[in-house]
Amino acid sequence: MPTAEELHRRGVGALNRGRHAEARRHLERARELSGAGDLRARIDASLAYVLSETGDPEGALRLCREALSSPHGIGEETRGVLLRQVALVEMLRGEGEAAIAAFDAAVPLTRDPVGLGNVHLNRGNVHLQRGALDLAAGDFAAARASFVVGGDPLAAAKAEHNLGYVEFRRGDLVAALRLMDGARGEVEAQGGPALVAMVDQDRAEVLLAAGLHDEGLSALRSAAQQYARRRLAQRRGEAELAVARAGALRGDPRAAAAARRARDLFERSGAPRWRVRAEAQALVCDSRAGRTAGLADRAATLLPELAQQRLGHLALEVRLEQARASRGRPVPRVPRSAPLELRLAERDVRAELATRRADALRHLRAGLDDLHAWQSSFGSLDLQTNVVGLGVRLGVRGQALAVGSRSDAVLLEWSERARMLASRVQPVRTPQDPAVAADLAELRAAPGPEREAELRRRVRERAWQRRGSGAYASPAPLDAVVAGLGDDTALAAYVVTAERVVALVVTGAGTRRHDLGGRAALDALLGGLLADLDVSAGTGLPAAVSTVVRSALAERLVRLGDVLVAPLLADLGDRRVVLTPSGVLAGVPWALLPGLVGRPVTVAQSATSWLDRAARPMRLGVGGFVAGPRVPRAEAEVRAAASAWSRAEVLAGPAATAEAVTDLAGRVDVLHVAAHGRHAADNPLFSGLELDDGPWFGYDVDRLTSVPDVVLLSACEVGRSSVRWGEELIGMSAAWLHAGARCVVASPAAVADDAAHDTLVRVHRALAAGTDPASALAAAVDPVTPRSAPAPFVCFG
Repeated sequence: MPTAEELHRRGVGALNRGRHAEARRHLERARELSGAGDLRARIDASLAYVLSETGDPEGALRLCREALSSPHGIGEETRGVLLRQVALVEMLRGEGEAAIAAFDAAVPLTRDPVGLGNVHLNRGNVHLQRGALDLAAGDFAAARASFVVGGDPLAAAKAEHNLGYVEFRRGDLVAALRLMDGARGEVEAQGGPALVAMVDQDRAEVLLAAGLHDEGLSALRSAAQQYARRRLAQRRGEAELAVARAGALRGDPRAAAAARRARDLFERSGAPRWRVRAEAQALVCDSRAGRTAGLADRAATLLPELAQQRLGHLALEVRLEQARASRGRPVPRVPRSAPLELRLAERDVRAELATRRADALRHLRAGLDDLHAWQSSFGSLDLQTNVVGLGVRLGVRGQALAVGSRSDAVLLEWSERARMLASRVQPVRTPQDPAVAADLAELRAAPGPEREAELRRRVRERAWQRRGSGAYASPAPLDAVVAGLGDDTALAAYVVTAERVVALVVTGAGTRRHDLGGRAALDALLGGLLADLDVSAGTGLPAAVSTVVRSALAERLVRLGDVLVAPLLADLGDRRVVLTPSGVLAGVPWALLPGLVGRPVTVAQSATSWLDRAARPMRLGVGGFVAGPRVPRAEAEVRAAASAWSRAEVLAGPAATAEAVTDLAGRVDVLHVAAHGRHAADNPLFSGLELDDGPWFGYDVDRLTSVPDVVLLSACEVGRSSVRWGEELIGMSAAWLHAGARCVVASPAAVADDAAHDTLVRVHRALAAGTDPASALAAAVDPVTPRSAPAPFVCFG
């Protein structure tokens, strides 16, 4: 029969693995077998933790206080254990002052390094809850060191994970993910399901802050399910509160319901201080959803309680929503040390309440500049495009104000500010990561579904941990754009709001604004466009069917040109055109629209990025050509195209491997790949080109140390982009431009083999003669007719 000491050890082991029911059985039996004194007090301390975690904090405190006041003597070390447990229970209830007082009293009584590590770990959590990030980081670092000395790697991993959470609260998501992922292996190997759920919940908050909404919510829901199975109402409430915070940032009308679920769970777990936090979050969610009835009274009740708990940032959020709802109350000042989302909320409220358009735009501009500075800290294009979500409210408000402004300079500025922010981040070229290279190679070998999902997750998450340059370009002002265009080029900047479609034409002769009509008419024309293009590319259709389909496509393109191009033609004249389209226009085959057929057209990420690329001479000296497998005319296409060049290298058949193409891409000025392609809408950087040994992904492009100036992708779909947060595009073309390519010629839709062959061979003959890509493509693309398959190639750059 096990002794009380052995049962206590078993109970503590189960606790450390998050197995509370098992721990309680061992500890209650140990309590029955123990007498008075130190062992009994230590068992009580461990049992108190179980009671607190499973919804009985009052019982936990009573158990500890009875042990501390026992007439039977207990040693200083044991008294320290009990004080630590009191502090922990008070912390979980949200009673920060009482928790810190008990932790402080426990420190001089604690000699065991693991026990001291626990004091620092838990006191750090209290500081974290109160926003004292430097104090929290100091405690977590001390905890990690103590656990290492005490030989407890699992606890050391928990401290490292918490250091990652501090970095998240400081806004350094790269450092947060790196620390959390460094600790994750030990936690998964040694911790139980509840502990794994806790660290997954924290990591989910980082993912949500990074705009990775689906991934973050999935992790939170998984954590909440684990807590529900173990009846951990307090922990489940914290997960629901994190869901509410994420929803509030996105303007999700369901966020308030999550906050109220959290409130009810905190009521059940006996945590009134946490209930106040949930009530405050529900108020913020209601206000942002436009539900402001009774808000002033709710805020008046909550603010004193938030101040008492020293929850200054949450109190500021409540006061901001008070000001938004009242329209007369002063807007509180948010310090620079506050989290970015709170600073952006202040700018949004001040812009909404401003009486002058110029003041509103000034606040929105400052907010987006803050966001852009933060965005540039990430080296991953995936993260750069996702974090833009934090600024969506500001961008939408700014565009609406700019459309209402009479200043064309303001309209151009907000056309730039609200689109393609990632294109203005200075990219960094990082050393090759052997682990990523190995994972991509294994992905090419077509592993089973579970292994494939794991490899994709690892590749993506390692990319998230790359540091950015911290440098970004400010939007080019109107006079710089005019100067950069010269006499022979026009800019057409399209701004699509929720209601209207507006285009601004900029030339050396001046500017002209065009109201192109309501958004609904444009949406009707865009619906089904890509499907029409894909079907029109089919070569196996009966002649009568293909004639009908292509006639319908030609008619749709005419009507689309009537909306988007015809009103601009007088201002465009016979100039070349640079287009900066809103994200909703991402799939338009611009070179096929009447008015643009035969005209050099470049679809730019932004005018700012186009000016930067145009300032550098384009290299057109050496060509590289790749033919992928199972494309009937791929090899004929690349050999015919290569024959136009005096210096060219062709990879075909077994030679067209990922490694060989990677090497070729670093040595040529122009790269042409004819292969099957696939756009992965769920994760666009896993879009790929099919080579002899498997797909060559957007992540492979991102790893190149040098890239060609011109890339031609004769592959279906790889010119497609997924639209993130309204204006942020990501896909294979964006990956090449992010890596440093000057121009990418690709199609957003399927292309018939014959059409691709004939069009791109003509393009190469012009390129080899020194013609720029936009002009070469314009001369090679024929108008859409009922008798021939279209070639919907677009020059991105």
